[in-house]
Formats: sequence, C-alpha cells, structure tokens
Amino acid sequence: MALPMQLSRKRLLGVGVAGGAALILPRGVARAAATPPDGDLAYLRLLIGAELLALDFQTRALASHRLGPDASIFKRQGPATSADVDFTYPRGAFASHVAIARLGWRVESLLLGAYLGAIGNVETAELRLPIGQIAANEAQHLSAIAPLIGRKRVGRAFPQALAISAASDQLDAFES
Repeated sequence: MALPMQLSRKRLLGVGVAGGAALILPRGVARAAATPPDGDLAYLRLLIGAELLALDFQTRALASHRLGPDASIFKRQGPATSADVDFTYPRGAFASHVAIARLGWRVESLLLGAYLGAIGNVETAELRLPIGQIAANEAQHLSAIAPLIGRKRVGRAFPQALAISAASDQLDAFES
C-alpha cells in the first residue's frame, strides 16, 4: 500500500485551491476521486488563509525585535506572498515579548482548531492524514509558546475542533 504524499505548509500554500487542490493527492488516485468535493475545497481555502495569517504574524513578530532568546519559537517559514489578504492586529500586539506571545497563542489556537475541524469534516480520505500531521505540529507550537504566557506546556487532552464557520469568523477578525 502506497503512503499518501506528504502535504507540507509550503506545498499547501504553493498548490492553492483553484483547481490545484487535486495536486496534493497521491499519484495514481482515480481522476474523479482526485478532485475534492466543494466542502473539502472550502476547508483547504480556510486552511490556506490561516497559514497566511501565521506566516504574516511570524514575520511581524520577528521584525519587532522584542522576542529576545525566544525568537526561535517564531522562526520564519517563508514570507506570505498573497496580495489578496491584508491582516490587521490589535494595537500593541507587537509591543512586547508578552504581547507577542499572547497573540501567538491566539493565532496558533485558531490554526489548531481549524485543522482539527477539517480532519473531522473533509470527505477526501487522502487529505486527513496530512491535515492531522499539520494539526499535531500546531499543538507543538502551542506547547512552545505556553510557558511564555504562564500556561502549562501540555494543554487539554482534547483541544477544541472548530467548525468551518467558527474558524472563518476567528480568521476574519484578523483580516482588513
């Protein structure tokens, strides 16, 4: 049995969703099955938007030069390139180490919830494992940020999965 193709954040952003989502599925999958249903495409669009938010946040957090020794937590994964999305942040969001960590917690919680919600709702079986792998990495991000804001490194046993509408609403709060 062939393992599914690895879906990385870079591949997710590079593929896009307009007709290209089928490229993330393993080779050899029947053409009819290679085109995810509209609901799966909606989740992929949402996840791409959430990834762009995370990249934009990380870029701004690093540019603030207020992270000190914790800068490696927000290492750059690559610049956001989408001209379609402008993000806004609360006043003072990058003014201090603690403010950045609190906002990082909020952004990473949104991403984890969005990925968990997608796992439970996408119909395309080949998408579930890679989405789950990215969700696991988002949980690791939260674990790294937790001590910076006085939280325990290991969070809830069952983190909240966000419905697509709830994740979209939370993402909308950051869009201009």
